[in-house]
Amino acid sequence: MMEVNRDVPALEIPFIREMAEITYHMWKFGWDERNGGNISRILEEAEVSPYIDLNGTGRVISLSFPVPELAGKMFVVTGSGKYFRNVIADPGMNLGVIRVTADGEHVDVLWGFSGNTFPTSELASHFMSHIERLKVDPAHRIVMHTHATNVIAMTFVHELDEKKFTKTLWQMCTECIVVFPEGVGVLPWMVPGSAEIGRKTADKMKDGRVVIWPHHGIFGTGSTMDETFGLIETVEKAAQVFMLTAGHSIKQTISDQELSDLAKAFGVIPASGILEA
Repeated sequence: MMEVNRDVPALEIPFIREMAEITYHMWKFGWDERNGGNISRILEEAEVSPYIDLNGTGRVISLSFPVPELAGKMFVVTGSGKYFRNVIADPGMNLGVIRVTADGEHVDVLWGFSGNTFPTSELASHFMSHIERLKVDPAHRIVMHTHATNVIAMTFVHELDEKKFTKTLWQMCTECIVVFPEGVGVLPWMVPGSAEIGRKTADKMKDGRVVIWPHHGIFGTGSTMDETFGLIETVEKAAQVFMLTAGHSIKQTISDQELSDLAKAFGVIPASGILEA
């Protein structure tokens, strides 16, 4: 059995450092005010075992929703009610490493969540989205939720029709159709933290990697932290351009034919029913 090196400071554990850095960037961007936002990342045993005792801390947390599909999987997760700006200063209070039990009805706390804190209140949405994304992408690892400012603003002034919302975003920046050719999913406004919004979000994740929660924020998924953050960054940049141009007289835009040409040039297939070209 590999010896666990408990003397390694939390911020020298690679996946803890990664979470601390990305949460701080998200706070600095103004996307995660107060205790807004949450992230979960699937961990492999080889990443965890050199630093954390897999026997756990003895603390078990019950789930209000069974997830047998994730039995045995480990995650690093942001804490409920925690501020992203504080993660670097105290990772053990603001993050935790958990493992889903064999019956899928509980999680064992392997590390963190000190002071008897808990995983994010959006854990239902995270776990359900992980389940659906793993079905279509075995390399999937990350679910990231953030209150991206311009995405939220855009949901007040733009139709919440998925195809129209997607097309507008594609037209804002040349790279958009290349970065998210499958488009974005858009939900109606719903109360956060519930199993219902988790199921609706996960249903959208069957066909895409981005789901917009109107007047609230955005869910993004991916195989790495950089990929997922970059995906959300791109959607948010497009929404920012839209908000900067909204109300102005538009002289030109990227046409459907040009978007189609872009997709062909970069070898991506745009979601159907959006472009006329």
